[in-house]
Amino acid sequence: IAKMVPVLLSLPLLLGSTVPQGTQAGPYLLTFLYTGLSRPSKGFPRFQATAFLNDQAFFHYDSESRKAEPLGPWSQVEGMEDWKKESQLQQAREEIFLETLKDAMNYYKESTGSHTFQGMFGCELQNNRSSGAFWRYAYDGEDFIEFNKEVPAWVALDPAALNTKKKWEAEKVYVQRAKAYLEEECPGMLQRYLNYSRTHLDRQEPPSVTASSHMAPGQNRTLKCLAYDFYPQGIGLHWTRAGEMQKLELERHILPSGKGTYLSWVVVGVPSQDRAPYSCHVEHRSLAQPLTLLWDERQTASAEDKVETPRPQ
Repeated sequence: IAKMVPVLLSLPLLLGSTVPQGTQAGPYLLTFLYTGLSRPSKGFPRFQATAFLNDQAFFHYDSESRKAEPLGPWSQVEGMEDWKKESQLQQAREEIFLETLKDAMNYYKESTGSHTFQGMFGCELQNNRSSGAFWRYAYDGEDFIEFNKEVPAWVALDPAALNTKKKWEAEKVYVQRAKAYLEEECPGMLQRYLNYSRTHLDRQEPPSVTASSHMAPGQNRTLKCLAYDFYPQGIGLHWTRAGEMQKLELERHILPSGKGTYLSWVVVGVPSQDRAPYSCHVEHRSLAQPLTLLWDERQTASAEDKVETPRPQ
């Protein structure tokens, strides 16, 4: 126990990705996502951890490399973290994390099959002040245990977690340290990281926008408006018909592009006899004013066409 709990107390938690991006004052989030597998498939590590600043992954560790390594623009930043020391810390976390997975499996007498243990924990700053934090775990996709810093106490969310709760609360001082970690240590760490990262996290990348049309024989036409290469994530995207917003959408998605930006699209159906003008409207923080991309069916010359507006400069 004396070995387990202090290491766990150094683990930072995931505040959902749906928290809106803020102004220069935040919110900013430091989040860690941990995953342990009892029987990993080929090509998957037994344990891996990824740390995020807001929605941007900034370092990764896994049980194959045994190294914590900065990602993306943070690989060019000097002095943000002692990566050798961070690697050693992640190795200790890996050991404790997989031990807890084994405890849960033993409780349910699950010696066969593949089982998963996940941890999410971290903190948030708004206007340079701590504005939220949480710390929770899941076993095979179901809630397992979480820390309630108001009580403070570990709360078992699964029968097997009662054993874990007893281990982690064997000495009351460890509960107080967990509370201190979430309320003081994690926000302090996030503030230090922001000294190196604020410019990158506050950046605004405007979207490029295209509109396309498709009509299969005997079917209605579909119009698709695609916005891509934008940051931050929040975006307003919709079609209008003769100036009126269309609410009966066939599709609406927003996804990471894989290069630190996002892409989003919205699709509507248009009856074959409809000749009204359609426009795609785009609103994003990076734009001084909304973009409007006109699609006029009367200008369509074939069953599939495409128009594009250049990316704002």
